[in-house]
Amino acid sequence: MSAPSSTYRLQLRPGFGFAEAQALVPYLRDLGVGAVYVSPVLDATPGSTHGYDVTDPTQARPELGGPEGWDAFTATVREAGLGLVVDVVPNHMSVEVPRTNPWWWSVLAEGKASPWAGHFDVDWSRGRVLVPVLGDDADVAELALDGDELTYYDHRFPIDAGTLADPSFASMTPQQVHDRQHYELVGWRRGGSELNYRRFFDITTLAAVRVEDPDVFDDTHREVLRWVEEGRVTGLRIDHPDGLSDPGAYLRRLHEAAPDAWLVVEKILHPGEELPTTWPVDGTTGYDAMREVAGVLLDPAGEAPWQALTERLGAPADYAAVEEDARRMVTQKVLVAEVRRIAALVRDVHEDAARTAVAETMVAFGVYRSYLPEAGREAWDAAIERARTRRPDVDPAIRALDVQVTEEASGELATRIQQTSGMVVAKGTEDTTFYRFTRFAALNEVGGSPDVWGVDVDGFHALAAAREADHPTAMTALTTHDTKRSEDTRARMLVLAELGEEVTSTVADWSARCGIDEPALDLLAWQTLLGAWPISDERLSDYLLKAARESKLRTTWTETDEAFEESVAAWPARVRTELGQEVQALVGRVQASGWTVSLSQKLLQLAGPGVPDVYQGTEGWDFSLVDPDNRRAVDHEAFRTLLRRLDDGWLPHVDASGAAKTSIVRRVLTLRRDRPELFRGYTPLAASGEAADHALAFGRSDDLVAVATRLPVGLERRGGWGDTTLPLGPGTWTDALTGEGLDGGDVRLADLLATYPVALLTR
Repeated sequence: MSAPSSTYRLQLRPGFGFAEAQALVPYLRDLGVGAVYVSPVLDATPGSTHGYDVTDPTQARPELGGPEGWDAFTATVREAGLGLVVDVVPNHMSVEVPRTNPWWWSVLAEGKASPWAGHFDVDWSRGRVLVPVLGDDADVAELALDGDELTYYDHRFPIDAGTLADPSFASMTPQQVHDRQHYELVGWRRGGSELNYRRFFDITTLAAVRVEDPDVFDDTHREVLRWVEEGRVTGLRIDHPDGLSDPGAYLRRLHEAAPDAWLVVEKILHPGEELPTTWPVDGTTGYDAMREVAGVLLDPAGEAPWQALTERLGAPADYAAVEEDARRMVTQKVLVAEVRRIAALVRDVHEDAARTAVAETMVAFGVYRSYLPEAGREAWDAAIERARTRRPDVDPAIRALDVQVTEEASGELATRIQQTSGMVVAKGTEDTTFYRFTRFAALNEVGGSPDVWGVDVDGFHALAAAREADHPTAMTALTTHDTKRSEDTRARMLVLAELGEEVTSTVADWSARCGIDEPALDLLAWQTLLGAWPISDERLSDYLLKAARESKLRTTWTETDEAFEESVAAWPARVRTELGQEVQALVGRVQASGWTVSLSQKLLQLAGPGVPDVYQGTEGWDFSLVDPDNRRAVDHEAFRTLLRRLDDGWLPHVDASGAAKTSIVRRVLTLRRDRPELFRGYTPLAASGEAADHALAFGRSDDLVAVATRLPVGLERRGGWGDTTLPLGPGTWTDALTGEGLDGGDVRLADLLATYPVALLTR
């Protein structure tokens, strides 16, 4: 498969479409990027700022520039000699605005007789398609007729041909028309428990498609595969494969249709988990690498003071208990319809017991899902054993579930429980637990394990070597559109672990004086404030309101506590007034060390095994938070100006401008693109001397060595590198980041890292 040397992720949206992306191609080429990597480009819900809500997979999105704009953009990318990677959404389509999705409109109008009825995962045994859009069921009285459509405020729905042809149609009331349709409009609250079509997580406006059907696969992928065949698209990023009924079969079909495309999957791997060996993919989208890079730069001594602070503030401190409660809440309140549908497939078990067995098994998964019969037997067995231990009262039902799944591993029960377990894990862990267990939020990242305090150096090297051996062209990432915070925000937060006693004591004092009246959010808020400072009150309040609703402790998206939310929204301004100078002073203590961690993690990613992705704007300092904050516009013109200065030989200092990061990113990406032979293999290197533990180094080939700095606060406390040395092979070496030359042998790190806290040496 043709892997790029690196990728650069662009978030397309109305106002920043194909023409704007096309204008950036020369800049990306000059930055050293190997391939442009774009968010979904197929037609989507009007106004969508992310594109994952696809409505029509047969055309490039008109709001981004349509087919003509897409053709012009792809032509420019090819002329620049760059690859093009497209984000593909195979699991679902948007039904939020039915008229914009011609397939769904047909299903609503014609029911099971629609030629598209089999494209969606609908349980037709339950009669009409449930559409939960009304304020409540009684609002059916507020429906109106408009020509051949039924309306509810801005919502519009088709009227089937039989009703329109009825001689009495003109005298029918809107409710009488509604009662004759293939769909039933109901109160929105009924969606979670009664929906009869599979959805994406808990989003009722995203209906699952049956891509396992070859005809559905062809219809949903025909346009994208045409772009691949024409050479315009060179790589595919597959969104959420865990939601598919058979991810392995899907990926094999995709690989067969596009054998030369670079193929990566958004698969979250927990520590110790590996991709099924039968998947014909280059690797994941890199959350595993993100966990490892952050983990090796985390100070082990920081765990005790942050645990103590968590307990002192009264925030949840037992990760396993928090996660179990959150996942169970998801099965009992959020994904009730899915649990009910699966439980109905369990034979010879009472309905209530079957529901409990299904729910508890999904709650107990140690990974997102298993892939029976292809892979994941150990994960399935472990989940069953854990569920039986937790709920002995329904042990017979759990054992019956296990037997049926084991004997019919390709059957509907096994398929549905496996594809739904990922929903329970994602909603329960990423979208709930990560906002409840806030002991040290830098670890609360997609694919992360907040209860595991980092990775030691030997473990990091072992994992990097394994990536080079098993998936050398997997994507690696530090920031994505789904991360809870950007890489630079995370880097500064990692420094807070090195200043554990000092920072936690200060935060405890601040909390007593100006805390939020919910301990988990309070603890998260202080860490976020320090990590992203300076941040506007509006951005911070928006983030905290989202975090509060996601945690579902005091308020939720659907049942808001207005008084509490008002206090949260007012908190940033209150803190700025009462504690602003103190916050600024503490940020001043950690800022420079945060820059060191940022540059170190960036070098580890860019020079390490895999294909590094640079998320838009992170070639400079970027202190963003979770979406939509991370989708703010990027000032690429400023970066263009910066590249021109670098072209003139400028070697920027490490300072608040972020120019040093841009320079380092450019030099490493360019070297990867121009001399790919240097980035082969992986050999750990050890420094010698009093500060050896603060150096992290490896060779990628005999002629390339990367060096990064760990735990900069501790390094400063001991007085710097002293006589610590790093052994290099004989010959003349050049630091690709500064252009400085040096001779091989035992090199003093104080000299090597005098300009930047990182170095990339070529012989």
